[in-house]
Amino acid sequence: MQMQQTVIPQLRITNATRSLAFYVDGLGFAIDWQHQFQPGFPLFFQITRDGQTIFLTEHTGDCDPGGAVYFKVPDARALHQAFAARGVVATNLPQNMPWGSCEFLITDPDGNRLRFASEL
Repeated sequence: MQMQQTVIPQLRITNATRSLAFYVDGLGFAIDWQHQFQPGFPLFFQITRDGQTIFLTEHTGDCDPGGAVYFKVPDARALHQAFAARGVVATNLPQNMPWGSCEFLITDPDGNRLRFASEL
């Protein structure tokens, strides 16, 4: 039985259209919900992919661009191939790490770093 996620990382984005194309079309996240106080105001999204949820926010006071999230996945190499097939170029290719995982890094359009890792 998988434990429910109890912490949701939040990343700052500067252009919702560009970021959603990257996260939804490129990485396969789905938009769970979005909020906007009124038209023309910053957007806030909850997105989920394979049971892993993150927040994306255009609000300048929430956090700064350049954050990082570490995703534990069943097979990092297969996931890298799936992302590449969707046109996503990884910052680095999957590699075995000395701490016993296979990892690769993707950087989003705002410089947020997304590391995907699986156990060896």
